Amino acid sequence: MEIKEFQQLMYDLYAHNDRKRGAAATMLWLVEEVGELAEAVRRNDTENIREELADCFAWVGALANLCDVDLELAFLEKYPLVCPTCGKNPCVCID
Repeated sequence: MEIKEFQQLMYDLYAHNDRKRGAAATMLWLVEEVGELAEAVRRNDTENIREELADCFAWVGALANLCDVDLELAFLEKYPLVCPTCGKNPCVCID
């Protein structure tokens, strides 16, 4: 599945609810899911990590739809197949 297809799926499934909730409340749901992901990582719970990553990704898609952002385009503009800092692939930045 391409990012554009994923974003369209999130729109088709949830846009009617997302519009009612609004961007601010949707962002809070995303933050909650990130917290759940952090807890799963802390516990090293591989199955729960998978579930929470999927939830986070879905909420990012919902927020992008509400904010009229094409995720695929935004991602490629920010990360044009190279590191945006050093311009290399793989990245050679020093942490």
